[in-house]
Amino acid sequence: MSAPAPSPPAVVDAEPLPRQEEVLTEAALAFVAELHRRFTPRRAGLLARRAERRAEIARTSTLDFLPETAAIRADDSWRVAPSPAALDDRRVEITGPTDRKMTINALNSGARVWLADFEDASAPTWANVVQGQLNLIDAYTRAIDFTDPASGKSYALKAENELATVVMRPRGWHLNERHLLVDGEQVPGAFVDFGLYFFHNAQRLLDLGKGPYFYLPKTESHLEARLWNDVFVFAQDYVGIPRGTVRATVLIETITAAYEMEEILYELRDHASGLNAGRWDYLFSIVKNFRDGGPRFVLPDRNLVTMTAPFMRAYTELLVRTCHRRGAHAIGGMAAFIPSRRDEEVNRVAFEKVKADKDREANDGFDGSWVAHPDLVPIALASFDAVLGDRPNQKDRLREDVDVKAADLIAVDSLRARPTYAGLVNAVQVGIRYIEAWLRGLGAVAIFNLMEDAATAEISRSQIWQWINAGVEFETGERATPGLVRTIAAEELANVRAEIGADAFAAGHWQQAHDLLLEVALDEDYADFLTVPAYQRLRG
Repeated sequence: MSAPAPSPPAVVDAEPLPRQEEVLTEAALAFVAELHRRFTPRRAGLLARRAERRAEIARTSTLDFLPETAAIRADDSWRVAPSPAALDDRRVEITGPTDRKMTINALNSGARVWLADFEDASAPTWANVVQGQLNLIDAYTRAIDFTDPASGKSYALKAENELATVVMRPRGWHLNERHLLVDGEQVPGAFVDFGLYFFHNAQRLLDLGKGPYFYLPKTESHLEARLWNDVFVFAQDYVGIPRGTVRATVLIETITAAYEMEEILYELRDHASGLNAGRWDYLFSIVKNFRDGGPRFVLPDRNLVTMTAPFMRAYTELLVRTCHRRGAHAIGGMAAFIPSRRDEEVNRVAFEKVKADKDREANDGFDGSWVAHPDLVPIALASFDAVLGDRPNQKDRLREDVDVKAADLIAVDSLRARPTYAGLVNAVQVGIRYIEAWLRGLGAVAIFNLMEDAATAEISRSQIWQWINAGVEFETGERATPGLVRTIAAEELANVRAEIGADAFAAGHWQQAHDLLLEVALDEDYADFLTVPAYQRLRG
């Protein structure tokens, strides 16, 4: 009897790209195909579990720490694996997509870590997916440079010991990659991003004295963390590197994950590096999960929900305590300001706010924090230097004074602020402008001096949806209605046309962005993720 024919690797369903053969090798595609066949069925079950949990929240309007995992939380003996040297000092991390110029600038920025983002800061065109992988390979082999065609300015890497350590962020569990098929099925984007990066770079990074390090986005439960851990074990065995080489930092950017921080670290304990407090996605998750919960869950304008709000402070302080109790890094939130080249007063005010935010995080016990622009690295660095000095982190600060109850994390009504008409206008503006750029293949977009990504578009459209469905009345006396939102959206299109000119407007995706925002903000059935219907409209 003859042996069965081997299963074919993943099939690429896309127009060829320059140098794609360096990334889409037969061996790399076989690895991705194996990830898909082994783990996609479990991923499907976990996505179904998300829907079940959301239905339970709709029924009860509450959340609690899990009784079935109480023993893990009560056990003081376990810790995550010791941090590798390359990740011991994370006092400033810069975030951004993996285009060629950003790759060089982020690595050169002076930050300790670069979050190389294939997720919210990257629109997943096939070119972005493949070229992003190429840019990282080129960076590790020091075969990368860039000349700006507009300015003629050239960019090149600094010396190896001056470069940031890369922590790569793949797409979340909910997104598929339509250009890569295995057995006729689309492969989850997470397996494409992780698989190609890990396969090509794991040993290369070890040779550089670092390792394959990852940020895990949109995690909603410890069972999802368990799946990632099993992926890591399999992947390390597959390429023949020691188990425990991978390190993962989990973004606690969903409200359900906030109730399972210890369990998430426990599941990943041989591969865990830390947890991160992701603000905009966290607020988006609160709206998504408690959208039927009545007035007490209605959020005010997103810019009024600072990290000093009582329910946000409960979340961040619990994160620091949890991480340090288990020997993990606690990484703070984003400073999204983009400096103005024309208005120094705008910069002065914004820099003061960034400094106050980073001072608070450092004094609260965080070991590091995020910035979106190289000009913010020195500001954040000074805040953490003042607290850390020569120490790489402050994991020895256990924050045993923190005592967060389950109800504290969802006490949204503890914030004394209300939605405003200006907040509604801003949500529409940011939503349309971001989606239009995303449809052009840009995932990180400067809007009104802030670096916006998919998370800010999600909270913008979610707040519009929530305010309409809650019947919010603004200080103007107007009520949030679909008609009011349509009027504001039409005005924004007219303003954009006047701002950029008729030709540039016609060349963009403005009407399509307008229509998609209204679809996800006004439909009675709330879409779980804006990026799912947006991906169907994304070309390339």
